[in-house]
Amino acid sequence: MAFNLTRRKFLQTASLAAASVPLSKVVSANTGVTKAPLDPKGTAGDKTVVGGICEMCFWRCQLVGKVRDGRLMKLEGNPKSIDNGIKICARGNAGVKLLYDVDRLKYPMKNVGKRGAPKWKRISWKEALDECGSKLKSTVDNYGAQGICVFPHGASAKYPMHYFERAVGTHNVSEASFFQCRGIRDTAYVATIGKAPGEKVDMPNTKVLFFIGDHLGENVHVSHIKQYIQGLQNGAKLIVADPRFSASAAKADIWVQIKPGTDTAYMLAIMNYLVKNNKYNKAFVEDHTEGFEEFAEAIKGWSLEKAAKECDIPAAQIKEVAEMLAANAPHVAIHPGRHVSWHGNDFQRERALACLTGILGAYYVKGGWVPPKGPKVKGVSWAKEDHGHKYNLNFNHEEDEKIYSNPPPGTPTELIRDCAISGKPYPIKSCVVWGQNPMQTIPNQQKMKDLFNAMDFVMCVDVMPTDVTAWADILLPEASYLERYDYIKKGTQWDLSKEHQQYIAARMPLVPAMFERKDQVYITNEIAKRMGHAEKIPVRTIEEMVDKSLASANLSIEKLKAEDGIHIQPGKDPYGIPEDFSVILYNDDLEDSGHPPAPTYKPVPGNPKGFARLLYGRAPVHTFNRSQNNVWLNNAMPDNPVWVNDEVAAKLGIIDGDTVGFVNSEGVKSRTTTTVKVTPGIRKDCVYMYHGYGSANPLLTTGVGTGVDDQSLITKLAVDPETGCHGMRNNFVKLIKDGKVLDIPA
Repeated sequence: MAFNLTRRKFLQTASLAAASVPLSKVVSANTGVTKAPLDPKGTAGDKTVVGGICEMCFWRCQLVGKVRDGRLMKLEGNPKSIDNGIKICARGNAGVKLLYDVDRLKYPMKNVGKRGAPKWKRISWKEALDECGSKLKSTVDNYGAQGICVFPHGASAKYPMHYFERAVGTHNVSEASFFQCRGIRDTAYVATIGKAPGEKVDMPNTKVLFFIGDHLGENVHVSHIKQYIQGLQNGAKLIVADPRFSASAAKADIWVQIKPGTDTAYMLAIMNYLVKNNKYNKAFVEDHTEGFEEFAEAIKGWSLEKAAKECDIPAAQIKEVAEMLAANAPHVAIHPGRHVSWHGNDFQRERALACLTGILGAYYVKGGWVPPKGPKVKGVSWAKEDHGHKYNLNFNHEEDEKIYSNPPPGTPTELIRDCAISGKPYPIKSCVVWGQNPMQTIPNQQKMKDLFNAMDFVMCVDVMPTDVTAWADILLPEASYLERYDYIKKGTQWDLSKEHQQYIAARMPLVPAMFERKDQVYITNEIAKRMGHAEKIPVRTIEEMVDKSLASANLSIEKLKAEDGIHIQPGKDPYGIPEDFSVILYNDDLEDSGHPPAPTYKPVPGNPKGFARLLYGRAPVHTFNRSQNNVWLNNAMPDNPVWVNDEVAAKLGIIDGDTVGFVNSEGVKSRTTTTVKVTPGIRKDCVYMYHGYGSANPLLTTGVGTGVDDQSLITKLAVDPETGCHGMRNNFVKLIKDGKVLDIPA
């Protein structure tokens, strides 16, 4: 797979710098809102409002808003921030266009048509809440709490999620951030080091950065990218394994163009080489690991040559990677990743990352994995009640054991869908979707439609009319992150060349909510009253919830406002290995549950003849589907060109800019088309596109039908055996040009 290519020449043709598209190129749009006069800066109506916390992505940078006569004109990073500072990304800037998006949900709506093809009727909040409360209560009365399933996501979904879990008592809860994103990572690290890893590797002070499939530079999480760039500027070497010449690969000292699904084999060979050649950290292994001898025995078959053949990469390159890690250990940053649900063998890959960090001794040391010692702020939510585990779908009562031994919090999505569609082991008859778009986050869209069609009642709460909202019976408009209180962000100073500091910030509205949009505490409490749980309500308003939480740190909303929205206090030195810290290289508990006790490579299905593996990832100016209707961002990146290897493209007779559609190996065709990006920066057996495009809801007047919805082509299900999470990159496609299906050459 090797080819000769200068970095400069490739970057000129690869368009990897999409994040730098200036927002001055954007088009204006009629928002339906009366604009404030564009008077010179400093007029009487001008003010800077503090307390903003972005949610154009989940990284949640700290903001201030420039407000003129009650209208938000501009967003900026909060100068007091020791996290993102004054910097925000293109998405953060474009939050203004989300706030005033003419397509935003404005009023409670009732579907008087069919699910999937709705006809909306505006109704009052009382009518909407009465119907939601009565339908959900009827479900509980007739089928028990297990008759409800919940698909939540985002900061505003936590309060209602806890209501349905804790007060109502349903176990049927699947949050996308766990079951389609980081849950496998967290549970694999818990099984290895006893805690979830986050992304807190000490990149500014490391000597080597080790990435597997990380999209740093394209995810644009500002403070994370600042730390990454600082590490590179300080001379850190960068190793990237990725089938694609990503933004990170473009900066790499070693780019490993690995075959998808074989990452665990690659790491097993690295670890085996380190062990056999006594290049691992003996002192750390002796003092802070368990099961090293058994671990070494379990991985001994993974020679460089065996892994090279499996991964389709040179053996010499694997050795080069191992030598670079050994020469710079323990000051190496093995990044745990974020969106890790790939192939259905992902728990083992994440275990391998955690174990590799362990044998290099790269825990709690400068430049390694260093959990921040942040401030403590207690959350305030619904009290936990013991509803028993009788109706937990992940528990097989006949065999008296868990179906999945290491699931993330909640219930595996596929178990919920199977139960809802089949009615076994019990009926699920109502569905609550809050801030999640499961039509574009969960594989096999038809199965998701079947779930909704099996429901007696579907309730959706959202900011925008995403694809899933077309399946609702009642659709409720939520206040956006710029219009409400809620999320409390806390953390530490990660430029560790400076004095250690901690910060606490709370999301506060920069402008009042418009139309009839409500916050999550109001909506949840009103439903709780109608379902008979009024006496269990923990807070009456969202302001009370935030104030009670801040009180645990001797703060309040008013105190934070007086401190420009961010409280900063002295921090603690994060370095130093705790005496009781241990890396479990060989996990007997996993073995007892029927899974490999040491990291083990599990091959994934190869490409069917004539098909390429469909890969997807993040775009630098979009947050998956959440920002597709944003006029500014859509103008900067209106579609998701499919990356096709240049040699493959030549054989197929396609050129850069051609228009193509897709058909997958199960015969499902894409609804829309996109353009071709011909590049040497993708393996011949793969194609790649950005995720989140191709919305089907016509109420998204900017984002509908733009680009291709990769999720519509992900129909082949693969489930991780330890966690129950979906694999998302096990589908294969052919291109369709001018109505002709093109076979991908072997």
